[in-house]
Amino acid sequence: MKFQENFLWSWKHMYRGLLMFVIAMSLFILLYTIYNTHSPPPLRCARPRPPSHSGTPTACTPRWDLLFLKTHKTGSSTILNVLLRFAERRGLSVALPAAGRHDFAYPAPFSRRAVAGFTPDSCFNLVASHMRFEPGEVSHLQPLERTYFTILRHPARLFESSFRYFGPSVPLTWAIPGPNKMATFLRHPWTYYRPNAYNAHYLRNLQFFDLGYNKDMDANHPALPSIFQALEDRFPLVMLTEYFDESMVLLKELLCWDLDDVVYFRLNARDPNDRPPLNPALEELALSWNELDSLLYAHFNRTFWRKVEAFGHRRMAWEVAQLRWANGKMAEACLEGRGPVKAGLVREASLKPWQPAGGRGNILGYNLRPNIEEAHRDLCVAMLTPEMQYLSRMGASLWRVKAWSALRGILGL
Repeated sequence: MKFQENFLWSWKHMYRGLLMFVIAMSLFILLYTIYNTHSPPPLRCARPRPPSHSGTPTACTPRWDLLFLKTHKTGSSTILNVLLRFAERRGLSVALPAAGRHDFAYPAPFSRRAVAGFTPDSCFNLVASHMRFEPGEVSHLQPLERTYFTILRHPARLFESSFRYFGPSVPLTWAIPGPNKMATFLRHPWTYYRPNAYNAHYLRNLQFFDLGYNKDMDANHPALPSIFQALEDRFPLVMLTEYFDESMVLLKELLCWDLDDVVYFRLNARDPNDRPPLNPALEELALSWNELDSLLYAHFNRTFWRKVEAFGHRRMAWEVAQLRWANGKMAEACLEGRGPVKAGLVREASLKPWQPAGGRGNILGYNLRPNIEEAHRDLCVAMLTPEMQYLSRMGASLWRVKAWSALRGILGL
């Protein structure tokens, strides 16, 4: 009897998946014809001069040619907003995803063909959308010399966030029984995990995978030390989610930017009530299951604090206080209630955050302050604009994203 129930359950979910696929493909084709009827504008590479500091000597030149490896569930959407605002204000050229996507054909390794309008003569000041890093391909983007940086998060916390956010999009999780799928998975991962299954990368060593490596590599592999050293050589700054403000100060220092360039509001953040803490036993299981990410994080945790030491602890404390003060002043100028609200309470469609499939609207958003001063309006709107809307504002097509959003609305996902 139990076999029969499981068989029927499996066919029910297979049928639902097939139906969703057929509907999705039909909708994708329809929206492609609607949103892809024009050619992208000619590409250009901006070469702005550094801003003048009248009478003030400068020890460095601001950097504009950047690659931000946007990792998943690390606070990277907030950093992307900072980068897009900087690029927009200075007229920089931004590499946008091709084929109606919001990422560079992730989870496939990065390819030049994934950049909208790419030609051998194309030049992009900023490359920052989600990708699976592939240095050989990235190195073909002009300008050839650019500053690389990325951000990592404590592996157990990242796994919890990724599992809850992406879980409904990973078919492997559909068969996990019980109300706490994550705990069940962590106690018996190989019962449910298949390395080559669809979206399986979200379930193990996601950060190591985003950096371009094999998520299922043996954690005792002799090549790991050289991998970490190669990443350290490539990325002069690896930020840490748990020390976000300190990371932003180090980023400001690396890029020779001003304080006003790095003020931010947290974007794509979950409702704190939907973030149950991991108990110690589950945290240990998560760290063990994501051992490559654990080793990666430990390595760059050390390099991070060496940079803080070189920067100076007292100087860091002062700069963090300045950043938090500036963020507070912007919250006072921009936000109704000076903080985030549940997605259903966000009034303007242009400020509504993207919600995960199967989610409960748990990604928070913001409302603009009523009667906001005109002097602040443009900056406030830019700071509050979620990733999808900002990419569209910069010229990305996003027809696939729009199709998926419409499909979810039809199916109630």
